[in-house]
Amino acid sequence: MPKRRAAILISGRGSNMAALIAAARASDFPAEIALVLANRPQAAGLAAAGAAGIPTAVVDHAGFGQDREGFERALQGELDARRIEIVCLAGFMRLLTTWFVARWEGRMINIHPALLPAFKGLDTHARAIAAGVKIHGATVHFVIPEMDSGPIILQGAVAVREDDTADALAARVLAVEHKIYPAALRLLAEGRVHLADGRCRIDGACPDDRMLLAPAIGG
Repeated sequence: MPKRRAAILISGRGSNMAALIAAARASDFPAEIALVLANRPQAAGLAAAGAAGIPTAVVDHAGFGQDREGFERALQGELDARRIEIVCLAGFMRLLTTWFVARWEGRMINIHPALLPAFKGLDTHARAIAAGVKIHGATVHFVIPEMDSGPIILQGAVAVREDDTADALAARVLAVEHKIYPAALRLLAEGRVHLADGRCRIDGACPDDRMLLAPAIGG
């Protein structure tokens, strides 16, 4: 079965991009990273992708002013040129229009550093600590026009420590992100993710009744 052609959209260093590229090197991984596309010419992830042998391109949003759809049509042109089938957003700091999202319905995914639907938007780690939650994590979800609201594919969690700072918590959540994003791309590329009534159903998912208790309870 041919590998699905995936593109990664970035705006910065591309930490999750690197995790996806590394996973896709495996011979049994069902997707290949065929393009890394940035909206900022100075995005640090472009150099990392180039060093890994991945084709790169830039569509600078600044050149389009307030014409968001014009910018996205240029993005679409790059994706079409590479025959892209799946789009992965990895720190892509642009809100996408309904026009673009509709073209990629069921084929565009994003990773968010929180356990959605909690803590949508920015500064998720500081907000989680301020709210006093005991468990925090990351979510891979389909992209829909509403920000951070699409059907959830995969989540991973860590305990929040009593002395946590936003940076310390972010580092542990990032390790989770690097595990679940490649896993979610694998599921999608294998055709194991199905949408039903706004929820994701995963073929072959194994039941897991393990508990994560935070803080741990002795005795």
